[in-house]
Amino acid sequence: MKSDLLVLKDRSVLALLTARSVSLLGNAIMPIALAFAILEMPGGSATVLGLVLATRMVTQLLFVLLGGVFADRLPKQRLMIGADVAAGAVQAVAALLIIGGAASPMALAGLAALSGAAAALFEPASRSVMPALVDGDSLQSANALLKLSMRGGSILGAALGGVLVAVMGAGHTLLVDAGTFFVSALLLTLVRAVAPVAKGPTKTMLAALREGWQEFTARQWVWVMVTQMAVVNVLLAGSFYVLGPVVAKQTYGGATGWSTVLTVQAIGFVAGTLVAMRIRPARPIRVAALATAGFPLSLFLLAVQAPLAAVCVAAFASAIFIDVYEVMLDTTLQKNIPPEALSRVMSYEALGTFALVPLGSAIAGPVSHGLGVGPTLAWAGALIVAAGVVTFLLPSIRAVPPVKPEQLEEAG
Repeated sequence: MKSDLLVLKDRSVLALLTARSVSLLGNAIMPIALAFAILEMPGGSATVLGLVLATRMVTQLLFVLLGGVFADRLPKQRLMIGADVAAGAVQAVAALLIIGGAASPMALAGLAALSGAAAALFEPASRSVMPALVDGDSLQSANALLKLSMRGGSILGAALGGVLVAVMGAGHTLLVDAGTFFVSALLLTLVRAVAPVAKGPTKTMLAALREGWQEFTARQWVWVMVTQMAVVNVLLAGSFYVLGPVVAKQTYGGATGWSTVLTVQAIGFVAGTLVAMRIRPARPIRVAALATAGFPLSLFLLAVQAPLAAVCVAAFASAIFIDVYEVMLDTTLQKNIPPEALSRVMSYEALGTFALVPLGSAIAGPVSHGLGVGPTLAWAGALIVAAGVVTFLLPSIRAVPPVKPEQLEEAG
């Protein structure tokens, strides 16, 4: 464990991890404050809240490819700082509108769109900057620590969000959220600047996107993993996050029981990053492919309305599998994709992975009305397991080169 923490001696790595933790703290506070702000304003409703949040998600998906192009073309540190400052300014404007009583659903939806665009510019750079700061086997440890810092910020933000809204009100809580982005931007100034890896003359935006697509499709294992995760996310988003609360309302005491499941899951995410930090498989992409078979453990127990304690244990275990998957995939991408195209490939990966999530949320209810909640959860879980096993057995996944033996010896 001590050897895994050595990367924290690098000021740039420590600053990046701290910045992400602070930023994710704000991201966890935001939906709680925004929800109460919208629900308390004239004309506010769950439908309006859903539309505002959907606007942010759609805008982020639309702009993520642009973020990949910019991250491969511009210094990543400056791009992240600019995106954080923009996000902080947007949240500050939203907060002031709410505090002044001038907010409207239309205005908040527009600001949510700008917030989503800022996030889209930030994410590809933040996911692809680590190989420029850390090399060799330490890269997996750095990725795991980054995930841990992000999980920690999210957990703390979720815990603080409700308290801050109750004490300060939704508007002032959003000001706190805005402040976290500015603090993150300040911390990112401590990350050493990394010049973009340029090859040849500057390309047009369309040419850069096309080149990124060629790099994305040139390796079959990359788009196979993305296709698998697109299917998994459609099934998981609808089953766990839509039907899970339905089961909780029927069996586990409603919001209290569901909150318990999510809290234990969050702790599992922390445990997952620690596991991902320690294991050093020779073929991490195979581990990532098979790890998805562990994602739906809680779905099977929810399907049969198992005791709450059993569902919590399953949610904890599923979270470990999820974080192991994410660390293994990111590390494999970072080691196998040319640095000058890494951000664009990761932006295509993000788009493919999450583009159909709204569909999963939308169809879960209608499907469960036809099949029943229990069978829908069970079928979703079975299909996720099948996708993991099939992907693991595909020749393109099994053909990805293994980690060099000397790297494994250094890790030990």
